[in-house]
Amino acid sequence: MSIEVRNVTKLFGHFAALKDVSLTVPSGELVALLGPSGSGKTTLLRIIAGLETPDEGSVHFDGEDATARNPRDRRVGFVFQHYALFRQMTVFDNVAFGLRVKPRFERPSPAKIAERVHELLALVQLERMAGRYPSQLSGGQRQRVALARALAVQPKILLLDEPFGALDAKVRQELRRWLRRLHDEIGITSVFVTHDQDEALEVADRVAVLHEGRIEQEGSPEEVYNHPVSPFVFHFLGNVNLFHGRIEGGTMHVGEFSLELPKGTQADAASAVAYARPHLLDIDHTPLPGRPHFRATIRHINAAGPVVRVELATGSGGIVHAELPQERYRVLGLQRGAEVYVSVKDMKVFTSPHGTSGAGI
Repeated sequence: MSIEVRNVTKLFGHFAALKDVSLTVPSGELVALLGPSGSGKTTLLRIIAGLETPDEGSVHFDGEDATARNPRDRRVGFVFQHYALFRQMTVFDNVAFGLRVKPRFERPSPAKIAERVHELLALVQLERMAGRYPSQLSGGQRQRVALARALAVQPKILLLDEPFGALDAKVRQELRRWLRRLHDEIGITSVFVTHDQDEALEVADRVAVLHEGRIEQEGSPEEVYNHPVSPFVFHFLGNVNLFHGRIEGGTMHVGEFSLELPKGTQADAASAVAYARPHLLDIDHTPLPGRPHFRATIRHINAAGPVVRVELATGSGGIVHAELPQERYRVLGLQRGAEVYVSVKDMKVFTSPHGTSGAGI
């Protein structure tokens, strides 16, 4: 079932949680609503579920207006961050709950309910836990029970609000990969809310980045990460270095180096900021020909893990961060305190930056 949110605005008193938001989720797609606290992502999810009513705009399922439809009639499964399991019920009874409270004419027989519950417990890999209580399960297991309970009523849409937010990092990483595999298996249209950039980029087919009640950017994980449309998206999606300078005649001048910009893409500007991810900086003992570069001194090296993170101080006192493959790091033989040349592989320039936080020169 497809979802279409059309020009939705939602006010809480004088506070606008959502401002003219539109979003389309094709049938069978997994979409992440990503943003900081207060950006409007949970409000948007609750409006899709029917738990909140928009002040303006509408919600459509498969082209039909569902804005006034009761939450029960929307065929939506909702998974909360803190599980919301019934503590006094076993795993089996928690999963069966939604089926048992259906109206009599819709309610399956006890045998059919048992069959459905066992199928779902097998799907979420908890078939041996049917007789246990939530207090006897780990956080990851409880979240899978919550997901099975949401799927029990055979929803057309699955909505998840920070589903792994209460779990530790390792369990969260395991569960998000499991969720991706599960989605590929069942193919249900799904929308999940998260503030975790890695989670959204790894799990989702598409990502909608929200900021102050608006969708700042929407696209595939690759698009929003590699081609941010605003400084906010750059900052929010991972680490970034900032280079302050000016643009004259299609060239950006930053400290010790200049960067040629594509013709016609930038006007002259007295003030501009270039953004570069740490992995788009390279380090060498001598300048690399054909690339803009600047001198810097290595302040710190973190060589743990597959990527080596290097912190450098520029001649003007600014701090930049670079990431190198282990092999490149070993070839260079970098040492703390060494003077090196840093070259820039790629940048994105904004002449009207929103915010100046982050490292820069």
